Amino acid sequence: ARVEILNTDARPPRRPHNRRRESDRAAIHHTHRRHLTRHHRYGRHYLRERRRESPEEDVVMSPSVALPATKELGPKHFCLDQADDGVKTIAKSLPWYGPKYSPHDVPSFYDVSGITEDPAVFQLVIDFFVARYRAQGPENGPTHIAGFDARGFLFGPPIALALKLPFVMIRKAGKLPGVLVSSGKYVTEYSTDETVMRVGAISSGDRVVLIDDLIATGGTALAGFDLVDQLGASVHEFAAMVSLPFLDGVGKIHAYRDGKYVDVPCFTMVDDSSIGPEMCSDPPEGTPRMVSAEDAAATAAKIKAAKAK
Repeated sequence: ARVEILNTDARPPRRPHNRRRESDRAAIHHTHRRHLTRHHRYGRHYLRERRRESPEEDVVMSPSVALPATKELGPKHFCLDQADDGVKTIAKSLPWYGPKYSPHDVPSFYDVSGITEDPAVFQLVIDFFVARYRAQGPENGPTHIAGFDARGFLFGPPIALALKLPFVMIRKAGKLPGVLVSSGKYVTEYSTDETVMRVGAISSGDRVVLIDDLIATGGTALAGFDLVDQLGASVHEFAAMVSLPFLDGVGKIHAYRDGKYVDVPCFTMVDDSSIGPEMCSDPPEGTPRMVSAEDAAATAAKIKAAKAK
């Protein structure tokens, strides 16, 4: 008797699409996660069928979008047109809290979870960033995306993945292993900090986009500028979702060290004036800042009821 050994690692021969066997057609509809058979590794039809069955995936797998018009707010400070419907959608998805319900004593603390908890809006933010850098092409665009600890880690990775670029973490001191390079101490609107980057993450000649959720005084951004510069690379652009123009962070970046970074562009999506006072999400007076897990559902219902009035 002849024994045939099936090589499961070999890629199966291709068949014309219109001649796919009915048995194959039926096999691709299962939904369990750990069945690592041949069609998981090579079944493009499986992905197409699963996408039809899961409308939510259309958010993640959205087609490329056109970037809204860009306006220059000041020298080398570019911002999306605030009259664009997409920009308005982002602005109206950004709640803010006053000092009593914020981790820092500031007039308005923007809550980025308003973006991340809405997949469609989150995707729109990512798409806008990706459209900007994809349009620059591989020769003139960035070679790396670097995000600041911690909210830059929300936006940087999906942008880097969409562009097929490395994502580099700029972390606060004491959080990264290995051999590190330090920015040195710097001052933000909240505190004095120090950031680090892993040695080897970027090299001389790299073009790095620095990304964060917002730009305020520019202290954190400048720490990233200095890190990239120390390693022989260049900052391609600083990018943030929200700009607080009254703190003049972009102006401070361009004035730093007698204009060392004056020619580096800064790109923002939403001006804080577009968000408006109606996005204040402070709960009713007397609501505690911290509640137990047992009281969480009742507290959330009270807050929701108060907002509905």
